[in-house]
Amino acid sequence: MVDTRRWTIIAALSAAVAQPSAADTLHVDARGKVPTPETGYLKLGTARAPDGATIGINSQYLTLDGKPWLPVMGEFHYVRTPADEWDAELAKIKASGVDIVATYLMWNYHEETEGRFDWSGDRDLRAFVAAAGRHGLKVFLRLGPWVHAEVRYGGIPDWVVRSMPTRSDDPAYLRHVERFWAQARAQVGGLLWKDGGPVIGIQIENEYNLRGPRQGAGHIATLKAMAVRLGFDVPLYTVTGWDATVYPRREVAPVFGGYPDEPWAKTAKVLAPKETYAFRFGSRVSGDLGAQTRGGRTGDADGDLAHTPFLGAEYGGGIPTMYRRRPVMQPDDIAAMLPVQLGSGVNLYGYYMYHGGRNAIGATTLQEQTAIGGYNDLPIVDYDFQAPFGQYGAANPVLPAIRPFHLFLQEWGGALAPMAVRKPDVVPAGPGDLATPRFAVRSAGDQAFLFYNSHIRQYPAAVQRGVRFAVDLPRGRVTFPATPIDIPAGRYFIWPIDLPLGETGARVAWATAQPLTGIATPQGHVTVLHAVPGIPVSLAITAARVRAGGARVRQEGETFIVEGLTPGTRAIVEVVDRQGRSERILILTQDQARQVSKVGIAGAERLVMTGHEIAPTADGLHLVSRGSPAFSFAMLPAAAGTTASLPLSRGDADGLFVRYRATARARRDTVTVTPLRDAGTAPPVRIGGPAQAAVEPYPESFAASAAWSLAVPPAPPATEDRRLVVRWTGDIGRLFVGSTLIDDRYYDSRAWQVNLRRFDASLRQPLTLSILPLRKDAPVYLDTPATVVVGNAEQRATLDSVRVETDYGLDVRFGGPTQR
Repeated sequence: MVDTRRWTIIAALSAAVAQPSAADTLHVDARGKVPTPETGYLKLGTARAPDGATIGINSQYLTLDGKPWLPVMGEFHYVRTPADEWDAELAKIKASGVDIVATYLMWNYHEETEGRFDWSGDRDLRAFVAAAGRHGLKVFLRLGPWVHAEVRYGGIPDWVVRSMPTRSDDPAYLRHVERFWAQARAQVGGLLWKDGGPVIGIQIENEYNLRGPRQGAGHIATLKAMAVRLGFDVPLYTVTGWDATVYPRREVAPVFGGYPDEPWAKTAKVLAPKETYAFRFGSRVSGDLGAQTRGGRTGDADGDLAHTPFLGAEYGGGIPTMYRRRPVMQPDDIAAMLPVQLGSGVNLYGYYMYHGGRNAIGATTLQEQTAIGGYNDLPIVDYDFQAPFGQYGAANPVLPAIRPFHLFLQEWGGALAPMAVRKPDVVPAGPGDLATPRFAVRSAGDQAFLFYNSHIRQYPAAVQRGVRFAVDLPRGRVTFPATPIDIPAGRYFIWPIDLPLGETGARVAWATAQPLTGIATPQGHVTVLHAVPGIPVSLAITAARVRAGGARVRQEGETFIVEGLTPGTRAIVEVVDRQGRSERILILTQDQARQVSKVGIAGAERLVMTGHEIAPTADGLHLVSRGSPAFSFAMLPAAAGTTASLPLSRGDADGLFVRYRATARARRDTVTVTPLRDAGTAPPVRIGGPAQAAVEPYPESFAASAAWSLAVPPAPPATEDRRLVVRWTGDIGRLFVGSTLIDDRYYDSRAWQVNLRRFDASLRQPLTLSILPLRKDAPVYLDTPATVVVGNAEQRATLDSVRVETDYGLDVRFGGPTQR
């Protein structure tokens, strides 16, 4: 039942506060009805698991057990990470707030030679899917057979490409696809959702817009029918919805994406402001998502807008480094995309990539390259992607910036999913309009979330001064905050309107802080929000009583305005509703929120605040500290019976958290560097390939590389891992054991880090590092141009520093009743 008195008070309070000029009030009308979801349009597979759990889809959102569901999906390619690391990596992925793991099925990794299938070791699809299920992750298989994935021939084996037409209804091609898919189906036997397994979805093909003979929508229909015939009976079937895609409607649902830069672009200059940072009201295709995409082009997905939900599969978790373009992502470049896409209506947030990896080397190298007609050149081995978890599993700086949004979706995604997108009165004229505020509202009834973004990669947006938001809802207008605010440039956030507080009848009428999560404690439920840097925290709360130490609290009827609160672990607002039920609101700083994970430990969900990587274990928690022997983590609520692999301090109170500390024995290794040869003269960078842009040098060109011998001492027992950290300048770096290439990198100004545990057995002999010089006239894109990197010289190839950093591990075990 709607509390009309509460809304009358909120509306009166908004009217009572002195109104700024109309130009300072950012208005959106959110009174419209939410359309009733259409069901039955899409032809699905079996939606019910043996335990009765169901997964469904309607015209607006996904469902889990009949309830709206807005999950986070992250791409992780099993064939690009050693199998003995899968469990540890999947545990970290799950702990970071991911619900679904997506993975490509790369045909040439499994049938490189005709008729010889390899499903062993790092190619063991069954073991990977089973491991994901053990960690509570659902799985989306992207079957291809053409997957792109920056892999050779898009994943189609050489022997197929040489002998028959591909990506069409050619009979010979379909016979080989069917044989391969039959093998894949056998690998996941018993692991589909209908069998009680984790596989909930299948993607057919990828980026498909071919309209020639035996192609078009009919080819996708053929592939789906083949998958179903082979037994891929799953709740969800999808195709990618960009590049003017073609597909048979009702048979598959389109999924979308967007990236913060375009390493596939032809230009060596800074790109115009990306559409990815602009809210969309109608279109779902982010402009220039692929090499041929333009935002105005249409495909079959455009005609399905009213019948299918807005699902994402490829929102950049990072960016690959391609030869002609090497942009370096900052954490905000990735994180700012989340409020934009969610505020535009996205109801599945899928990352590509979420975990980087490495290409194998078989009969050929398996990376995409222009030498075989590919559109792009990528390193032979490296596929780090600047993803939240990189090639070796180390967390990149973007991870803490995006994790708060995952926690938000875990807690409130079910409420957000049915909400309709509401367009403001005034919207930017286009992606290049950096002055007009960028925001949107999603609402259903009187509950809403406001989404805002002013971060545009490489472009400064305008500061918004003296503003408030006015949102018209069915029960009245909500204008907030009470005091006009300045919003600094580069900020992005999600703010709540009419947010329920736990199981009480109290609600946050509005707040200038982002909802993070909720957690049950022995002292009652806690709702956690976090501040936005540079914006004062204020809240309006409808309740019987509100108390906030160190803040100003002003009462208007049953609504309390809380201002002047300093965020932190001790920033607690105590709330009591009319029935005497209590709730606490904790408001953290953004930096603190970015250290929070929500994991199951010792039989209960707990918040863990730490700057280290974490993964739950069977009886506790495993932490990894990169480069420092000192560990520090805090928990809410804490657990009793704590033991650890290192001496652990007794927990000290840190606001509502309890903090623990430990220190490992520090280790330092020295690398012996011996010059082997000086650089020769690098040849000019050629223009060519399908893009007619800069292409990677011929193999013979690497004779001009400078080289060094790197002698690394062997690893001591029980070391978590060690990283070779190389600072260098050049064009292309390659690292060898003997003549075996173990890693490579295109220069982009970042430190090159190589985890050594994988190669410990090889360290009895020195490594060899080669660097091909970067020419001053190289027509490649770098965030810092090549002319600046090289300076007055015509070329440069330098090894600036090389060291070994030790990564330390800490296992913490818990048992007994909750302490706090």
